[in-house]
Amino acid sequence: MRKWMAVSLVAGSAMAAEAAPENSRRPAERPGTITQEGQNESYQLASATPLRPVARPAALQEAAVEQAAAEVSFKDWIAAFKDRAGAQGISTPVLDSAFDSVSYDAEVIRRDRNQSEFTKTIWEYLDSAASDLRVKNGKAALRNQQARLDQIEAKYGVEKEILVAIWGLESSFGTFRGKMDVIRSLATLAFDGRRGAFFEGQLVAALKILQAGDVAARKMTGSWAGAMGHTQFIPTSYLDYAVDFTGDGKRDIWSDNPADALASTAAYLKQFGWVKGQPWGVEVTLPKGFDYTLADRNIEKSPSDWAALGIKGLDGRAVKDHGPASILLPAGSEGAAFMIFQNFAVLERYNTADAYVIGVGHLADRITGGAPIKANWPRGDRALTLSEREEMQERLTSVGFDTDGIDGKIGPKTIGAVRAFQVANGLTPDGYASLHLLQRLR
Repeated sequence: MRKWMAVSLVAGSAMAAEAAPENSRRPAERPGTITQEGQNESYQLASATPLRPVARPAALQEAAVEQAAAEVSFKDWIAAFKDRAGAQGISTPVLDSAFDSVSYDAEVIRRDRNQSEFTKTIWEYLDSAASDLRVKNGKAALRNQQARLDQIEAKYGVEKEILVAIWGLESSFGTFRGKMDVIRSLATLAFDGRRGAFFEGQLVAALKILQAGDVAARKMTGSWAGAMGHTQFIPTSYLDYAVDFTGDGKRDIWSDNPADALASTAAYLKQFGWVKGQPWGVEVTLPKGFDYTLADRNIEKSPSDWAALGIKGLDGRAVKDHGPASILLPAGSEGAAFMIFQNFAVLERYNTADAYVIGVGHLADRITGGAPIKANWPRGDRALTLSEREEMQERLTSVGFDTDGIDGKIGPKTIGAVRAFQVANGLTPDGYASLHLLQRLR
């Protein structure tokens, strides 16, 4: 369970999650973007030739020296951390068991450093997230867990198809739950210091889970960033929202039985205001001459009011009144348009990435029997690299359209700056931070 703030790949979005590999069949703060590695880091694009030069002996020796130095400092850090954790109520036996034989993990740091560099466009993400194979696997998972999911839906009021879709994107229906030692990963990230306070907080939360007896230290496994179980809860979210649905006295999200994980996900969504029967969003058509400045998350209208402006469902009729709605253009004026409702924002509490929310919602719709997205995507475009996103922010700010910082994240401030630049230059004001726009700024 997560809502990791991540680098944006689409207008208004912070891409945070990669769909787990489909040929085998993560809520709170969580770092990440859609990467060329799987969401649980078990999937990598295959290549017939090495992607980087083979390390020379001198380089290997230098890396070994750095590793050894890190190990010494890491042990000192653990000793100091144990004092801090003890002051927060973690017992000495739990600390000793948790850190028994735990060593510094350089691979975790490598993944943390590289996660923002390799990004996908929303259509590339959705091609995998809601592929025919994943839909097929999702329907099978729904059938296999039908009775249990019906009980969870009845108790929490969250549609079972949504839960299955989250399960599918987070761990490929339980196939890829992550095998890394969570204590080791979180300790390494906390020691590293780049987001030390956050990860130390997660580490303390993980120790509280061990102290409660829900899982043994070495069986607490997950992703490199500490996300755990079938639906990838991080420790603080686990403490706040996980439930014991099976009644065995443990909130076991790690076992092969997905009941506690699926129910915990439902409990989380309910807590943040899930409305049963309301769609996450509906694909719509925009009228000729549409005012693209209205495609703004801060602008809400009833579906009937949007229909009066010419925005209708794919059937040509006004969208059913499910409550206040906004218009979302995740790929700008050249891609699909969606009318989104409150449940979209609820799913964002699980993961802040627009692409992830659309992926979950659309996969759930397909599992229910819905059709693929009808509109075309601008497939000739590619995602901006981190350096290109930073360059766009720098150039926008330098010509008077302040992005409120240079961080490579295409958030609301940058989208607003993009839109203002587009208006000033007679461009379609859809707020889409594209390569074409960057070239125009250059």
